[in-house]
Amino acid sequence: MKPRLTFWQIFNMNVGFLGIQFSFGLQQTAVNPIFSFLGAHHDELPLLNLAGPITGLIIQPIVGAISDKTWSPRWGRRKPFFLIGAILGSLCLFAFPFSPALWFAVGLLWILDVGNNMAMEPYRAFVGDKLPEEQMSFGYQMQSLFVGAGIVLANASIFLFQDWFGGGEVAAEEAASIPKWLYYSFFIGAVLSVTTILWSVLKTPEIPPSDEELEEMKQHNSRSLSQRIRAPFLEIVEAIKDMPAFMWKLAGVYLFQWYALFIYWQFIAPLFEESMGFDRSQALSQAAKMNTTYNISTMVIALALVPLAMRYGGKKVYTGSLFLTGIAMLSIPYIHDPKLVLLPMILFGIGWASMMGIPYSMVSKIVPQERRGVYMGILNMMIVIPMGIQTISFGPIVRNFLGNSAINAILFGGVFFIIAGTLALRLKEPRSGADHTAMPMGGGH
Repeated sequence: MKPRLTFWQIFNMNVGFLGIQFSFGLQQTAVNPIFSFLGAHHDELPLLNLAGPITGLIIQPIVGAISDKTWSPRWGRRKPFFLIGAILGSLCLFAFPFSPALWFAVGLLWILDVGNNMAMEPYRAFVGDKLPEEQMSFGYQMQSLFVGAGIVLANASIFLFQDWFGGGEVAAEEAASIPKWLYYSFFIGAVLSVTTILWSVLKTPEIPPSDEELEEMKQHNSRSLSQRIRAPFLEIVEAIKDMPAFMWKLAGVYLFQWYALFIYWQFIAPLFEESMGFDRSQALSQAAKMNTTYNISTMVIALALVPLAMRYGGKKVYTGSLFLTGIAMLSIPYIHDPKLVLLPMILFGIGWASMMGIPYSMVSKIVPQERRGVYMGILNMMIVIPMGIQTISFGPIVRNFLGNSAINAILFGGVFFIIAGTLALRLKEPRSGADHTAMPMGGGH
């Protein structure tokens, strides 16, 4: 039986998400404008973001599976992975604003995503490892709070640094190179990536594996090198075969949800060049304000969702949040006041808070403790596969069917959120880990 943790123990355990999500916030808001500064066109943006889906698809489930079979009395089970990932991500963030050409920035994004993905999935499993079931929802919503805080700080730094240090730059000059005021946000992210992870590593001890788990790890480590290399892949395949029906239905929701989110992150800055006539730097600053607003909303609402989910059920709260996010995206292109356009982001933030907490809480309750790492990796595969589909398919869609228009792209994403909410109505609320039953592949369809 896991001991109940205090508020501050849960707080300290989740601090590392602040640094990871500061990095993620820069990817959301600043990376695509940097690609544009370096010469990328609208229809090229989706494919240039292929790094996120591919590295997430490969790195997260494999690292999650490996961490399930890892234990060091000194370093723990999950900590080595997210510490190494944070260091790698920190180095990339420091180098990013010095990118001399588009190919260099795209290459750095690939390495940055490897680091962030190496950190992310063991960290999510780490939270699940530590918490008793009755504190799962609170733990993952605390995680959502830090997700929001990290992205708020990243985006706030962008528009504040532009205001403080960007006034003397000429827009025509900025169009050909990365503006100097943007450098500072990446430098702060490089520091936070390591320091916040270190805080959680030093403040939160891991729970030692049971005797049965240690014996299983011993048997695993006694195998040949080739067997150990194949083991994570085989574990992923077996876990997918045994995956609960709930996760199969959630995969359908995620297909439309994450496709739409990737559209938003890629096209929100170009939208303001079209809808409000902003230059590229002004559009980047406005996008940063939008993302700051929805993540402040996330921070405010994240912990409030816990009693709502307990009273009405996670499914109802999650489904409602998807519809609210769809309404927000559908309304943004029709608002031409830079201040009023921030209002829909309150709804968007409610949705983001729900998406970053409730599904993880529901899945954690139904998967076996000893396979939590690999199932969290599979849950991430359900995120990155839609993103991968979007990066490959949406460039031709926006070029050939949407008039190469960022406005039409955002409206397209809003429709996809409405579809995601409709599919979420099919979810059946999982009850507990004790009720977990292995399901055959495809059992949820």
